Amino acid sequence: MAEVNVTYVTEFILKGITDQPELQAPCFVVFLVIYLVTVLGNIGLIFLIKTDSRLHTPMYYFLSHLAFVDLCYSSTITPKMMVNFVVECDTIPFHACAVQLGCFLTFMITECFLLASMAYDRYVAICNPLHYSVLMSKRVCFQLVAVPYAYSSLVALFHTIITFHLTYCGPNVINHFYCDDLPLLALSCSDTRMKEILIFAFAGFDMICSSSIVFISYIFIIAAILRIRSTQGRHKAISTCGSHMVAVTIFYGTLIFMYLQPKSNHSLDTDKTASVFYTVVIPMLNPLIYSLRNKEVKEASKKALDKGCETLKMLKLRK
Repeated sequence: MAEVNVTYVTEFILKGITDQPELQAPCFVVFLVIYLVTVLGNIGLIFLIKTDSRLHTPMYYFLSHLAFVDLCYSSTITPKMMVNFVVECDTIPFHACAVQLGCFLTFMITECFLLASMAYDRYVAICNPLHYSVLMSKRVCFQLVAVPYAYSSLVALFHTIITFHLTYCGPNVINHFYCDDLPLLALSCSDTRMKEILIFAFAGFDMICSSSIVFISYIFIIAAILRIRSTQGRHKAISTCGSHMVAVTIFYGTLIFMYLQPKSNHSLDTDKTASVFYTVVIPMLNPLIYSLRNKEVKEASKKALDKGCETLKMLKLRK
């Protein structure tokens, strides 16, 4: 029998967002600004929550972890994506691609369930305020954060191992700006039907499970708010949930569009546009949403700025 000459892929080429030369420089500047805002916004939020004793509550404990996940989430994707705008051919080694996929899945799934934990926290705060300190003890808060991290890490590892145990012997150009399951499966010369079923099953379970927690929590929250007689009381209850509702709507809406539509409706170019939104834009928006709409975070920011200005004045006087 004649030997079959098969060349296996050792690296991939990321096609990026656009291949139009005139858009490379403007895109680089735009995404650099977005990434800097993301890093400064999320690190700033974590710093405020850690240093201001008024923010040492369960709600802000979850928010600090959400900021950390957003920071890692964006840093997994954006720096490598920006390289594509300044080099002619953006390559990524096979194993580096696997690491990027694993990290991306870990932080994406963690964010889903962190948003669910935050919804449960708001449900307890509004529907069971007298038992809040008991129901949301430090131990419970730790468990509501640790479980999403542990579960997402295991699921991400499982998917990454399966994806990179497939055979890649043909084209190595990924029609995307990062290593994601669906574009990688399009390049594989193995039978990918089982992997596609697993993607749909796990994505469906994760989104349905986490979004159900959010949905049920907000049904009880809305019912409790409607029972509040005073306008001021209703406004206060709504304001504690408003930021979270906006963040949840944006995040889940994009993921549902991306992962839970039939394969026949999938377009890698359309998915690429949706991916930019939830991997790059949402991690920037979350700290802005929670800081601009939150009185306590505004006050903590003002206090930190005033303290920083006083420190600078003292340093100048010493000089």
